[in-house]
Amino acid sequence: MPAAPLPDAVIFDWDNTLIDAWPCILDCYNQTFRHFGMPEWSLEEGKQNIARSLRDSFPSMFKDRWQDAREIYYQAFAASHIERMVPFPHAETMLKTLVDKGIYIAVVSNKLGHFLREEATHLGWDTMFGALVGATDAVRDKPDPAPVDLALEPSGLVPSHKVWFVGDSFIDLQCAHQSGCLPVLMRPEPPGLDEFNAFPHNIYVENGQKLLSLFA
Repeated sequence: MPAAPLPDAVIFDWDNTLIDAWPCILDCYNQTFRHFGMPEWSLEEGKQNIARSLRDSFPSMFKDRWQDAREIYYQAFAASHIERMVPFPHAETMLKTLVDKGIYIAVVSNKLGHFLREEATHLGWDTMFGALVGATDAVRDKPDPAPVDLALEPSGLVPSHKVWFVGDSFIDLQCAHQSGCLPVLMRPEPPGLDEFNAFPHNIYVENGQKLLSLFA
């Protein structure tokens, strides 16, 4: 297979693309549910339902109590997210290699921007990224194109198929399509039949090592 041309930029999702965050995220959702006497979610239910930012998802979930629910979630998350996050194997090597190749890299996440940057700094990854854009940093959150434009701003680049958007969920692929970037699905599980019909991916890779092998 011929090597793929190098992109000008790669924008990454953060949670469950570069780090394993499911244990912490699901636990904080379930703590919030317990506070309001609501049924808790299994991991599978969490993966099916958790993708949008809290300001986009909580109003429909908690109605007029959504701001209280957000505070409960953030209190639980702040207490444990640093020690519970686990970077995926190959992620750091992948990021360093892309930077060494002169490719601009950034993050667009629906995690609150403050928490995102705190995690990146803790891992020592923050200096590799041109921008770390989280929820509420832009006027609207992913899948809206606004955070993509903000993430590319320091580079002077504009969305195109020479800008790859790499993520693990439907909302990442939707954001890639809506912003005009090349959609790349990266996760260990191959896509299911008809899973991404509305917003298909152009490329699927299992992990960061496989993504780098595209350029070999």
